[in-house]
Amino acid sequence: MADQATFAAQAMPFMDSLYGAALRMTRNQSDAEDLVQETFLKAYRGFGGFQEGTNLKAWLYRILTNTYINIYRSKKRRPDETDLAEVEDLYLYRRLGGLEGATAGRSAEDELLELFSEAEVKDALESLPETFRMAVLLADVEGFAYKEIAEILDIPIGTVMSRLHRGRKALQKSLYEFAVARGLTERTDDAPDESEPANAG
Repeated sequence: MADQATFAAQAMPFMDSLYGAALRMTRNQSDAEDLVQETFLKAYRGFGGFQEGTNLKAWLYRILTNTYINIYRSKKRRPDETDLAEVEDLYLYRRLGGLEGATAGRSAEDELLELFSEAEVKDALESLPETFRMAVLLADVEGFAYKEIAEILDIPIGTVMSRLHRGRKALQKSLYEFAVARGLTERTDDAPDESEPANAG
């Protein structure tokens, strides 16, 4: 059992990363500040139940995420649902010249993302359906492992993997549109198609 008297010293180092995550979730500075404040209040009140020696960052992110989801649901908004099962992995990267440019120790995704501005990647990420966006944020932005994401979102690891797989494909689709707009590639008939609705997993 954790001691509330030590809460600030242990939790405050995560304030900036939690605020960054909250800002990416809410896409609004004021809402992000409110979300972090509510998260820290709940975390302080529940700190006695935190198990010392376990992952405090993941515990805080779970509170942050659950608080956000509850607010999201209270507004009766529903995530967009998209079927991306037919979109090939690394579709966009292959359209932009293939894997030949990948250098040792660097992934194709790293090579791909360098072609786009930070704003374009951010816009593409924010365009994702909510369930996919949360998984991609926690994995690719915050750096959590599948097991940690499963605990934070309270879903099975298999669902985490499915949402990440489909979320990353959706991200490729959005970046493909940016690539076409910037003249990096031409639109073709085999472009990713995400028009069919499906369960988000």
